[in-house]
Amino acid sequence: MKTVYERADIVPLLAETFRELGYEGATLSRITERTGIGKGSLYHFFPGGKEEMAGAVLADIDAWFEQAIYRPLRTDDARQAIAAMWVNVDDYFRSGGRICLVGAFALDDTRERFSSAIGDYFIRWIDALRSALIRAGCAEAKAQTLAEEGVCGIQGALVLSRALRDGKVFTRSLEALANRLEAAVR
Repeated sequence: MKTVYERADIVPLLAETFRELGYEGATLSRITERTGIGKGSLYHFFPGGKEEMAGAVLADIDAWFEQAIYRPLRTDDARQAIAAMWVNVDDYFRSGGRICLVGAFALDDTRERFSSAIGDYFIRWIDALRSALIRAGCAEAKAQTLAEEGVCGIQGALVLSRALRDGKVFTRSLEALANRLEAAVR
């Protein structure tokens, strides 16, 4: 019996393949091997090939972050949205066990190919967090600095926890960042 996929079913499989192998390492052969989906099916859903696949993955990540992180930071109760951000980030990155694919793409030659999506991801996150910090009572200039430090700290904690193979580094870093931002809005 042949499995029938929808495009939306394939994107998470592609995301994990790109996370594991990187953009350059994810050859079409390795993508088919990791996903179990034939080349013909992949080209049916992604006629633009690997670049379209990566674009779909980045769009899927963007949609998740918009719904779970950015929108709540921009519109919900500021303090609750900031607190929820730490929980959602910890869940999404599996307590430091899952790399940030957007961050990984930003660090290699892939960055030029997807520069708009990569830059937008970080800009929107910083802007949304800054907005919540201001609504929570933080001065505007300080909110910008704290938002940048918060997003930078999350990304750095991901790298360090992966390098040390210790998810507790990520968890401790998130707690420290949360405490720092909480102290700034008291």
